[in-house]
Amino acid sequence: MPWSRDEMAARAARELEDGFYVNLGIGIPTLVANYRPEGISVTLQSENGMLGIGPFPYPDEVDPDLINAGKQTVSALAESSYFDSAQSFAMIRGGHIDLTVLGAMEVSEAGDIANWMVPGKMIKGMGGAMDLVAGVKKIVVVMEHCAKDGSPKFLPECSLPLTGKNVVDMVITDLAVFQRNDHQSPFELIELAPCVSLEELQSKTSAHFELPVGVAF
Repeated sequence: MPWSRDEMAARAARELEDGFYVNLGIGIPTLVANYRPEGISVTLQSENGMLGIGPFPYPDEVDPDLINAGKQTVSALAESSYFDSAQSFAMIRGGHIDLTVLGAMEVSEAGDIANWMVPGKMIKGMGGAMDLVAGVKKIVVVMEHCAKDGSPKFLPECSLPLTGKNVVDMVITDLAVFQRNDHQSPFELIELAPCVSLEELQSKTSAHFELPVGVAF
């Protein structure tokens, strides 16, 4: 069966490494904060001005002044710090963030990402997405494999306005995980969700992806 939103976030959390500074995008990526691997030190950054984000608080622990970029209440840690947007984006644009986990509406087989607008619909602005895909060392996208109408979101080319070109390193969906070793290589299937067959995945994916040598799915 497909992975749930929490299972997708838990899979993304496996990409966190000791000492990493990590930015979490809006939507499913915010759930990654609840699944940080034990035994490693990871510092979460939010572009609205917080470094050192804890897990989502219980109802009796909510502080309405502590929010992430998606306006969800979060918890603070003993080492948390706060700053303005100029300092926050200096961290991002300066290459000081090791990894970002982002949602997306579309990802192409060339690693392009579209996640900020749908033409004709009201938008609030670009937000930090364009800075993140340009300044962060590793880009992980977590998204549903298909849109609400059943059409694939992992495509040969994006049809929506791009946030960045040739920037995505890993795609985690509710059906599978794809990664590439560098930005000149194609995406390779590395995991399938439980009870999802290769045939089902291929029928719901229009992007080209490769299969690892010697691995049977």
